[in-house]
Amino acid sequence: MSLSELTRNAFQSGITARKWIGLCKLFISKNLAHSGAHNIEIDISNSVLVLFRDYPGDPALQAYLRQAIQDGVLSLPIFLTTFLAAAQSPELHNPATLDMLCRVILDHHYASGMPTIGSLVTYGEPTTRLLNTIQNAMALLRTAYNLPISHFHQLTTSASELLILLLSCVADMSQISTTQAMVHFADASELLQNVRLSPGVRQVLEAFAFSLSLLLGDDAKVAREAQFMHTSQLTSGKGDTILGASSETDIVTCSLVLNHLIFNRAGDFGSGDGRHVVAVLVALLRWSSWTPATFYSQLIISALTCLAQSIIPTGPTRASSIWRAFTIGRLPHLLALFQETAQSEGMAEADWHTALQFALPAILRRTDLLEKVDSVGQAGGSDAASEKSMMPPNFTSEFLYQLLHVGLVEQAIVTTINPNLPNDFHPRVASEANEAGLDLPGYFEVKLSPDASPEDIEVLLYRTWRDPCCHAAFAEVVVKRFTSSTKTVDTETLSLVCKMLCTHEMALDLLSLHTKITDLVAHALAFVEDYDCETVGDPQTAVSHLGDVVLFAEATIARFNLARYSFTIGDRKLNAEFLRTAGLRHRVDELKEEDQSAFNAWNKALFDPGSEGIEDTILRATRPKVLLRIAPTLFSHAISQCMERKMDKEVLNNGISYFLGPLLNWTLAGVIKFLLCEIQRRGYSAPVHLEVLKTLLTSPSCPPAVLALSAPNTLRTFPDPIPQHSQRGLGTFDLKPIRQAARQALGLPEEEQQNQLVMPTSNVHWSDQAHQLVTSTLTAARGGRAAALDVDRCLLLSPPTKFLTTFFAELSLAATMGMEIPRRLATFVLTMPRTPRSPPLLPIFLHLVLPSLVASADGLPPTEQTIRVEFLVAVISSSLTSALHLEWAMLTTCGEERYVLGQSVTSMARRLAGDLRRRGSGPSAGMIMQRLTAIQPFVANFPTFAAEV
Repeated sequence: MSLSELTRNAFQSGITARKWIGLCKLFISKNLAHSGAHNIEIDISNSVLVLFRDYPGDPALQAYLRQAIQDGVLSLPIFLTTFLAAAQSPELHNPATLDMLCRVILDHHYASGMPTIGSLVTYGEPTTRLLNTIQNAMALLRTAYNLPISHFHQLTTSASELLILLLSCVADMSQISTTQAMVHFADASELLQNVRLSPGVRQVLEAFAFSLSLLLGDDAKVAREAQFMHTSQLTSGKGDTILGASSETDIVTCSLVLNHLIFNRAGDFGSGDGRHVVAVLVALLRWSSWTPATFYSQLIISALTCLAQSIIPTGPTRASSIWRAFTIGRLPHLLALFQETAQSEGMAEADWHTALQFALPAILRRTDLLEKVDSVGQAGGSDAASEKSMMPPNFTSEFLYQLLHVGLVEQAIVTTINPNLPNDFHPRVASEANEAGLDLPGYFEVKLSPDASPEDIEVLLYRTWRDPCCHAAFAEVVVKRFTSSTKTVDTETLSLVCKMLCTHEMALDLLSLHTKITDLVAHALAFVEDYDCETVGDPQTAVSHLGDVVLFAEATIARFNLARYSFTIGDRKLNAEFLRTAGLRHRVDELKEEDQSAFNAWNKALFDPGSEGIEDTILRATRPKVLLRIAPTLFSHAISQCMERKMDKEVLNNGISYFLGPLLNWTLAGVIKFLLCEIQRRGYSAPVHLEVLKTLLTSPSCPPAVLALSAPNTLRTFPDPIPQHSQRGLGTFDLKPIRQAARQALGLPEEEQQNQLVMPTSNVHWSDQAHQLVTSTLTAARGGRAAALDVDRCLLLSPPTKFLTTFFAELSLAATMGMEIPRRLATFVLTMPRTPRSPPLLPIFLHLVLPSLVASADGLPPTEQTIRVEFLVAVISSSLTSALHLEWAMLTTCGEERYVLGQSVTSMARRLAGDLRRRGSGPSAGMIMQRLTAIQPFVANFPTFAAEV
């Protein structure tokens, strides 16, 4: 369910505005833990606006919006921009609707008693974004004059009033590009010439147009010449900035990179992969041409921005806790590793200490971010009531302590910033360790002993999670214990660690920030593959412990989407395919020799009325992989026997009961997968299969990891409401316990609590979701917020070529309003190393997508063609330069001579130069080639372009 569905249901049920906003707050706190406050406000606004399509001019909907703004859940600036964007849709072109929405904004503005900047427009609003809002306001005014006149709603008056207020916020337009000025001048001129405006708005709009004309010159020809001059400066080498960040502030690139580290934290080039992260940072430093102080300040401020944006009005979330853990607990360690490598850039270590010293004042001046970060606590469980009310330490104190701890700054620098830090701030867990006479690793070694109770472990994990200063030590101890126990075949110790990581999500989150989870999974797979029950004294206990290792591997691979990952330990390759295929049922007569022998023995032990149970000899003779493979076949055969009345139901249930004990319950994920498939195959007319499934899913002995693995497929198999044709097969069988077990495993509310809010699912097709992710990222970047784009998710939703085509269509449109943000987005998408499940995008773009973009530019009008060519030149030069720096950093930092972007950058550049030369008959291809060869730093990196001319 979404906020839009909740709002629609509440409105149609006659729920009051005050009660609706209460339901929204409850929904946000329970279901939107990963969303930032800005996105939530947009969702709330849109959830009401979309209803005006079906209920034009409804005062109840207007009351919803007034209540949301009054309650602080929806800020006036965000509603303003959301409304003006939505007002362009013909479905909202109703005088009553548009006037009511304008009045909501105007009334709240006047009631606030605040100036326009601070009420309608946020402080520090970028001029480009403000002008986009004004452009939408002009479009609204144009619409108002085109709609029928209403005697009850003065839309033209309200729209004029709103535009006057927004135009009063425009101060300095010297920073906007000529292209932007042209677009806004054309809009204002068209409105002045074609609409009979009221004197008040006409006067203000004429002044606005005059200011733009001063930037443009006397006519469009001058404007076009100015655009050509700007392009020539970039391509002639006067603006080498086309190759890199070209700005002392680039929150877009830094936030994209940092979000990538979090999205992909479990594998290569994620937060836990220190060496490769350093290579990415070194490449970013070289590409940006920043000074060390600027690099540090931009990276840390971007992390702070991501953390602040992850905090929602109702309090801390899992996302905000992960960002706090990363920013305090992991980022300083990554910067320390980076600094060691960066010295190879020709700067002494002392210079880097000085750089961070100079960066800290700029960071600490961001009080807007620091105050928001310190305004909330952390998400997570608690060990005591006093802990629940305990706020985390001041962010600045924790961060300075970490910088000092990892050796990035000297004590004298910290004392200058906060003289009382040594006396006032002592990390909690480190203090407890010190009182016990232990260092942090020793403290965790003791606390994580096999004798510790589950309750003690839970308390320890909660306290550890709330103290990012101890995260690195905790991760070090857990990884050491995990890897050493696999090498020494210490099944009990490994079982305890795996069970802890499966049971407590926060423990695995913490670990994923500091180490490559894929390495742990590889050790677990090797342990399962090499394990030999014949050498253990008590096989019953050993197999139970082994099951915890299997569940850890299954759950972790599913959670971090590692199914296509190639797991290795040194030169050894591990195959996790046996986990993915565990749900396949094989006919008994199709089983291979080893599996056939094991099946016969286990079938007799489990489902023979005369069986005396599972003997140790069976356990010793069966490899874990074999047991996983035959488990679905054992169930299939037993159920068939029962359906054919060759086996009593009591015997079937008795055999199933063995699978609900710790000895075999780790095999149930594959069994449940088989049962769901078989139920669907039989058209839901499978009473015995349904009863067995219900028994497994509702049993208290079913491992939480199995429930979590099975829950999504379970809810897909049994949707609510169930289709009529499926209901006929089910008959009177009650699906409610099965669905409830699945919902509980996913942390969803009980169905009774949400029945009144059930609405049809969103009609947005999955293939359009990638486009929505791109537009959301572009909107965030334009608004000066931290940008995040999960490219791997986009590539799951859309094929690479289609995604890149859609992506560059959006960027090309955005480039007409300014090229810096689209260029940075394009450079990130094309040059950030992808996970194994996603193909490298730079060669696909250069050799498959770019030719069509160049060809399409030939048919554009001259001004648009110039902008398109300039944008493509910026993307090509920036991306190839960034890729070259990454390739070099991989070699110098990691000692790896491999092409993480699919091909050698030099070979990609050589092929591109040849392609452009062959297409030189086309005007766009020739212009691109000419301008690339005029950028001296680019030609110095890629001489093939000079050679091809």
